[in-house]
Amino acid sequence: MSTTVAGMIFIVSLIAALALVYRPFGDYMYRVYTSVRHNAAERAIYRLLGVRADAEQSWGVYARSLLAFSLISVLFVYGVQRLQDKLPLSVGMKPVTDHIAWNTAISFITNTNWQAYSGESTMGHLTQMAALAVQNFVSASVGMAVAIALVRGFARRSSDTIGNFWVDLVRGSVRILLPIAFVGALVLVAGGLVQNFAGPHEVTTLTGHTQSITGGPVASQEVIKELGTNGGGFYNANSAHPFENATTWTNWLEIFLILVIPFTLTRTFGKLAGQVRQGYAILAAMGVIALAGVLLTNVFELGGHATVPQAVGAAMEGKEVRFGVSNSATFAAATTLTSTGAVNSFHDSYTPFGGMMTLFNMMLGEVAPGGVGSGLYGMLILAVITVFVAGLMVGRTPEYLGKKIGSREIKLASLYFLVTPVLVLVGTAFAMGSAERRASMLNSGPHGLSEVLYAFTSASNNNGSAFAGITVNTPWYDVALGLCMAFGRFLPIILVLALAGSLAAQAPVPESPGTLPTHRPQFVGLVVGVTIILVALTFLPALALGPIAEGLS
Repeated sequence: MSTTVAGMIFIVSLIAALALVYRPFGDYMYRVYTSVRHNAAERAIYRLLGVRADAEQSWGVYARSLLAFSLISVLFVYGVQRLQDKLPLSVGMKPVTDHIAWNTAISFITNTNWQAYSGESTMGHLTQMAALAVQNFVSASVGMAVAIALVRGFARRSSDTIGNFWVDLVRGSVRILLPIAFVGALVLVAGGLVQNFAGPHEVTTLTGHTQSITGGPVASQEVIKELGTNGGGFYNANSAHPFENATTWTNWLEIFLILVIPFTLTRTFGKLAGQVRQGYAILAAMGVIALAGVLLTNVFELGGHATVPQAVGAAMEGKEVRFGVSNSATFAAATTLTSTGAVNSFHDSYTPFGGMMTLFNMMLGEVAPGGVGSGLYGMLILAVITVFVAGLMVGRTPEYLGKKIGSREIKLASLYFLVTPVLVLVGTAFAMGSAERRASMLNSGPHGLSEVLYAFTSASNNNGSAFAGITVNTPWYDVALGLCMAFGRFLPIILVLALAGSLAAQAPVPESPGTLPTHRPQFVGLVVGVTIILVALTFLPALALGPIAEGLS
């Protein structure tokens, strides 16, 4: 069987599996977020937090609760890292330096999971479990909570509340993420991933040298790393390490875990909005963009359009032999189309246009299907922009899901869209404007620019994957990228919640003959077009100086 055929079977099987779970899982999440009953575990958590679970919150209170929770989480994760040598299960690890501890704390709280450190030689087991893995759960749950709050804004009528942040946070973690992660960890252990509290082991390599290999609670962290579109690996090699990703079928499972919640949330959206076909429309827009991204990444990597790949017959540099070119390209596309920083190959070694696709996928805003929760609310923002543009074209006040898109709503949507490009382009400009900062680049010329551009694109979009080839564990990069992660996460969330509050306060507008149908293929095409055109107009000059220039040289 040829590599291309095997790769297509791999992709088709993923699509079939996602289609199989779409309705039952989407309906289950709908019931989770609409249930009026709290189970015993949830009631215990609410008592511990001092939360009134049945009290609804305005968008401002919802946002303040989210920010307060995130600030406490940052301080906790930072403190655990700085004190880890005094804590149990440190396995001999020293305290993490202040700037890396700051960067890591911000990274995991914002669902970015950017890693400026080598996990197996920096973090003790308790730090990995109590600080990092816990944040993999709750940061993902925060993203889902914001998405659900925005959907409530569309669904509610003349309301000044959008739900309760603490209830949404706890339910997302307890009822959705935890059960799947528990079963998934057992499956991954059966697939060859390690799960223990072992310290470093000295082993003799084939060349006669010794190497220290650390064990640990890997499988339990790996499953939520993918399920929550987090991406932070237990090991520096991330999902290319055999202890994190042992075989082709575990590779398939990890991609499935990455995609399942972001795609399936569109079903939940349709049910909550009371119009299932609207969920299918958003799913279709996500699917078109995602399939194009996966296929183009495969085409560029399988084609091997670069001097060395053409000479050896395949673009295998930086890729694991057990996965091959196609499965590596599919993994790379899946993780950059979502907010998952996991990698099973070295993106810096991709062909120029293959590397460009990983950049472009993130520059789209990671909406196809995007991160857990963040992909849905990002695509809904683009839908709002699309109906506004369509309304201008036909001279009508734009409406979406029965709500008017007025000046306040479009201002919030526009500011949402502008946050990430400003962070990416300004951050890259500052990095390239200093000879000292350029010294962190392994390469010069267009490829070196791509390395820096990728770092700020990954951080600002809360992705967390690395192009590599650039040294980022310096005080300047740790602080700068940490700020991009924080602003790139929380500014858009505040804007989304403000939009949710504005929409919830509106009375529904009855449909008229001039209302744009937002469930038909025409609207899907408009959303896809607006998404791609906005990105192209914003980032094309930077891409032209980096991967495009390299690919054409």
